[in-house]
Amino acid sequence: MSDAAEELRWRLQQLQSRFTWKLEEEDLQLDDLSRQLEHDIQLELGQRGATAHYCRLLAYVRYLQVRPQEALALLSQSEDRTRECYGEDSERRLIVTYGDMAWMHYHHGDHKQAESYCSRVQHTLEKHPSGSSEFLPEVFGEKGWTFLKFSKSLYPAAIQCFRDALKLQPDDWEWNTGLAIALYRTEPQPAVLGTSPEESPATQQLRRALKFCPDDGVLLALLALKLQQQHQHHEAEVLVEKALVGPNDDQVIRYVAKYLRLQDQLDQSIGLLLRALKGSSQSAFIHHQLGLCYLRKKKNLLSIKPKPEKEVQRWRRLSIHHLEEAVRLKNGLNSAKADLALQYAEESDLKRAQEMFDDVLQQLEEEPPSIRQSMSRCYAEFCHYHSIQKDTAISFYKKALEFSTNTSDGKHCVKKLKMMAERRLRNNPADGASYGILGYVARAEGDYRRAARFYEDALEREPQNTEFLSILCELRLQLD
Repeated sequence: MSDAAEELRWRLQQLQSRFTWKLEEEDLQLDDLSRQLEHDIQLELGQRGATAHYCRLLAYVRYLQVRPQEALALLSQSEDRTRECYGEDSERRLIVTYGDMAWMHYHHGDHKQAESYCSRVQHTLEKHPSGSSEFLPEVFGEKGWTFLKFSKSLYPAAIQCFRDALKLQPDDWEWNTGLAIALYRTEPQPAVLGTSPEESPATQQLRRALKFCPDDGVLLALLALKLQQQHQHHEAEVLVEKALVGPNDDQVIRYVAKYLRLQDQLDQSIGLLLRALKGSSQSAFIHHQLGLCYLRKKKNLLSIKPKPEKEVQRWRRLSIHHLEEAVRLKNGLNSAKADLALQYAEESDLKRAQEMFDDVLQQLEEEPPSIRQSMSRCYAEFCHYHSIQKDTAISFYKKALEFSTNTSDGKHCVKKLKMMAERRLRNNPADGASYGILGYVARAEGDYRRAARFYEDALEREPQNTEFLSILCELRLQLD
């Protein structure tokens, strides 16, 4: 490599660019990302400057898909849209775009153009006192949005980027919005709903972001969902009504529809989602939400006697259709895959169900706690009722309780484990394992005294069981 080539390579590595941010290709679902970004660009979703940003992200995806001409065209389109949107303030926002262009031309073998874009970045930086793109809030923000869009594994890094941007511009609406959305996506559901006296960091940041964008429908809907968790239903309903007053935004509709589904207002939720689907048929989120609504419709019929089989089948088939579409559009949507696999089992397609479960269980530990709990519950149901693997079912019902007993999935698993243990004890009162199951449930619920009694009963029947003995010792220490 010549000295000039080495120097160019060094200059490129100093740039703030998606090519220098260590975006590991194996972490990215390129086909899913491509469809999602094309959909967002087509509908021009998001706030000011969002479409230009989606073009930049899609350009990088096109580069990874070895479609360099499309990538360069998208970067040029992004530059034009950025200038239209921000005018004289666009220069700082183009630093990362120029960095991407420099790398694109370099990989395409056009070193002269790569040099030119490196110089444009340098020229822009010389006009600003920081002297380095590393310390510009626009660069932190661009990096945060990229991480937030590209992979769940990058969400913590996105949070840090938005926080770094806010250190420099505390009242910027965009960085406040980005931090609010990132915190919302990463914050676990509280173990016991409605009991925390203090609002969570995500809730607080959503309120702060709304001070700068009081009519932002997405922020309003996300805050409503957080308040719903806290049982602050009156304020949540006010926020939802306000969110729906704004422009007919697909993103707003899908979050409001989720809120309505969780309130069991299924017909209203389905109506909103079907309306959004007319102009947004390529939205995995909308298809997933519709699938969940139809599953809830089906579940509500199961308590009716005699069970209306035709209606149950109708809702199941509709849920399968929309869950299949969601998975087709976003292959990494593992929670939808788990629900879909269980519906295949109910349709007696056990081979297909097992294959899909085998796929999602390989990725179980990579999911956030609420998704892991839902996936574990689905597989436990499959083993319990369809593949008749009772011990495996118990194992996955218990795994679901590692996260919480107070969610709908957690309460369901508690009920099933108690039912299975009590049934086994009716058949065999000397079954120590059944007392161990009841002890596990009581411990998960936080009732350590009752749990200790169950483990004492279990040890009476299985005195050599070291697992029961170890857990009982832990419980006695906690009680002391």
